[in-house]
Amino acid sequence: MEKITGLLKIRVKRGIDLVVRDILTSDPYVVISMADQKCQTRVVKNNCNPEWNDELTLSITGPSVPINLAVYDKDTLTADDKMGEAKIDVQPYLDVIKKRLENLPTPTIIARIQPSGDNCLAEESSIVWKDGKIYQDMVLGLRNVKRGKVEIQLEWVHVADSARR
Repeated sequence: MEKITGLLKIRVKRGIDLVVRDILTSDPYVVISMADQKCQTRVVKNNCNPEWNDELTLSITGPSVPINLAVYDKDTLTADDKMGEAKIDVQPYLDVIKKRLENLPTPTIIARIQPSGDNCLAEESSIVWKDGKIYQDMVLGLRNVKRGKVEIQLEWVHVADSARR
């Protein structure tokens, strides 16, 4: 078993202008997966601009394992419809975490990440020190769909190193 370096809390805040997959609307939920881990938000009924504010947590063993986000429309009698997907690029965030910053004024913007072909950002993303913690807010543009965005926030939780005890 690989050693866990920390926990990544992903607050899935909301969906923005998601596609319609039922007759007039959708019943969206988000699935976040990484390697053999998978977690999901609750379903928000009849809403293409859902507010989830659900907190999902992944165990991180290395910075290079891709984290995938997918949005689905919950269906009762048939398979759930995919409403788009995105990759969460956590490398810039983990690079800041490794610096072990402390005692900065709150809030302090540590880094700004621009949208590019290498990430799914729909707009500039800031990594911020606030109240002793480092957060990254992201608005991800969904791929393989006409439109839709998902707003998330990352927060790192250190795991005590058992070798230091």
